[in-house]
Amino acid sequence: MINTKTKLIGLIGNPLDHSFSPAMHNQAYEKNDLNYLYIPIEVDKKNIEKILIGMKNLGFIGFNVTIPHKINVMDYLDEIDPIAEKIGSVNTVKIENGKLKGFNTDGIGFIRSLKEEKKVDIDGKKILVLGAGGASRSISIVLAEKNAEKIYIANRTIEKAESLSKDVNEKVKKCSEHLDLNNKDKIKGIIKEVDIIVNTTSLGMYPKIDESPLDKNILSSGKLVIDIVYNPSKTKLLKEAEEIGSDIHFGLGMLVNQGAEAFEIWTGLKAPVEDMKKSLKEKLSL
Repeated sequence: MINTKTKLIGLIGNPLDHSFSPAMHNQAYEKNDLNYLYIPIEVDKKNIEKILIGMKNLGFIGFNVTIPHKINVMDYLDEIDPIAEKIGSVNTVKIENGKLKGFNTDGIGFIRSLKEEKKVDIDGKKILVLGAGGASRSISIVLAEKNAEKIYIANRTIEKAESLSKDVNEKVKKCSEHLDLNNKDKIKGIIKEVDIIVNTTSLGMYPKIDESPLDKNILSSGKLVIDIVYNPSKTKLLKEAEEIGSDIHFGLGMLVNQGAEAFEIWTGLKAPVEDMKKSLKEKLSL
């Protein structure tokens, strides 16, 4: 029941119609008898400062940030977690004693899903990351933080891959190399060398389910292939990787665990990951 003791948490972005976060978090609170309420708030860039002042005055304990505000919200924060600083974007903010501290849980959620669901430790691994957008940035920075031996970043626009690879090398450690995703022969050779392949592009996402960032004939067996796309749960890339004998990991794990990390930042409690996962599966009809 909502009352004067209810702790408020927000989600700011625009648009928010298709966000799964309110359902995931509110169901987790309800099932665990927690007096919290998660509210989506559509915000234009010009109004961000006013909204944040309002949240502090209304007693919000934190909020999530999504497109298009993950970067510009940083201008209004009092403190930024070192990993979020290196990534250059924030998706979670905690409000405590009137101060706003920003975090980025995307890459940490990705690592957590690998550790908990696949028992995989990144330390010493060689990894091929497909794509050089925001998700790739979060994941690549955290992979380097977790001591990956080598991170290859492949993108169709080579300049973006080069820029991200440079940031990984300069901000974390020298372990990254950029690749042209269009150069199939080069990519095929790298795939034979790496332990893990991660797709961070939208290729294969509904409704374009017949697309894949890699041709089946350049895949190698015995790899762990991960796709952060969660609709459909088994993308064309994952289907083809499984057919040739590779282990696969679904995108739902990252989505759930980045939310779990935020839950723990706000509440100080262990996240009910299975409840959160169940909520998402219901929303996605999985």
